[in-house]
Amino acid sequence: MLQLVPTPIGNIGDISLRAMHALSEADTLLCEDTRVSKKLIHILKERYNITPKENQHFISLHSHNEKDFVEKLQPSFFEQNVVYVSDAGMPGVSDPGQLLVRYCIDNGIDYDVLPGANAILSAFVASGFVTTQMLFFGFLDHKGSSRSAGLQKALHSGYTTVLYESPHRLEKLLKEIEEEEPARELFVAKELTKKYQNYFHGTAQEIRLELNGNYKGEWVVVIEASAPQESSAISKKDILALDLPKKVQAKLISKITGENTKACYQRLLEL
Repeated sequence: MLQLVPTPIGNIGDISLRAMHALSEADTLLCEDTRVSKKLIHILKERYNITPKENQHFISLHSHNEKDFVEKLQPSFFEQNVVYVSDAGMPGVSDPGQLLVRYCIDNGIDYDVLPGANAILSAFVASGFVTTQMLFFGFLDHKGSSRSAGLQKALHSGYTTVLYESPHRLEKLLKEIEEEEPARELFVAKELTKKYQNYFHGTAQEIRLELNGNYKGEWVVVIEASAPQESSAISKKDILALDLPKKVQAKLISKITGENTKACYQRLLEL
């Protein structure tokens, strides 16, 4: 059997009784980082007196080797108790895990996914944006047109959108949003559940000025949903079919979608 076990995203007290039981009963642990998982189990032994099975086997399974590992699996591997844990949070969400679940489904292997700590939902609820619908974009691409296109989708999806961002690119993201949507409300969460957890509300510029260059830590960015656009009898496809200069096409498309005209024009040039 396979169990996907979420681990605390910061505060060790968020570990569940079921998660501790699964970790202690595992014969083999598939780990995003074996060093992190071994440290977690050591802490649980000291703090909560769990007693792991003797001779537990730890195997490294991360984003770079997940595909090759799964391709070489045999169903007999799951005749033992197998647990997969990522370094923090829910496996399969911006972390490996989903290929293992797919393998189990395709091969009739029992599996279970335990509930637990999750940065996406924590930030979504803490944002205070009153909505029941959201999109999760994970990490945007680092640069180039794919990053610009991803940001445009996040800003103009019509849903509250959750992003992850690294400390090295958070300022860049805030400046990009500030240029595209200076009045859009954001919620930025730093180091969720950890000692230095902090919440920031406001526009991109307001949050950037409040942070004042202090971008250390792990970040979740929640973008308030854009205002719904009035339905239009003309589609983007209709506009692109017209014999018009691309600048004019970009202006018309921005009118019906709410997208930034400059970004739209740049994308048309790349088509």
